[in-house]
Amino acid sequence: MLVKLRTYIVEDNATIRENLIGALQELAQIEAVGTAETEDDGKAWLSEHASQWDLAIVDLFLRQGSGLGVLAACRNRLANQKMVVLSNYATPDVRMRCAQLGVDAVFDKSNEIEALVDYCIAHSHTRVGAARAGSLAN
Repeated sequence: MLVKLRTYIVEDNATIRENLIGALQELAQIEAVGTAETEDDGKAWLSEHASQWDLAIVDLFLRQGSGLGVLAACRNRLANQKMVVLSNYATPDVRMRCAQLGVDAVFDKSNEIEALVDYCIAHSHTRVGAARAGSLAN
């Protein structure tokens, strides 16, 4: 049973966003359910569609606002929903701040894309297991 990982991406660089979506759809079987370029748009969509995403990938520096605001707005997400940061500024201080906001993982855009793909694959397997358990219970 193929269950695609419903992924929302908050990234203001169109080239990075489209390349990321293409790579993750091909390599990690994600389904891009939406995108945002600003903090306000990201927070609004993620909260208004609270049960319609499994993974949010958030850049920290956005056209308007900050990815940190998006992360803070999603602190009380469902237990199976994952928040990850993909940033050029994955410094130890940034990683610590993200951890304080309940982020599940931080990836550096310059050298950790493969790790992000692996993370998505692992999380999609977790979601498949949960979907199977739910269908068995019915």
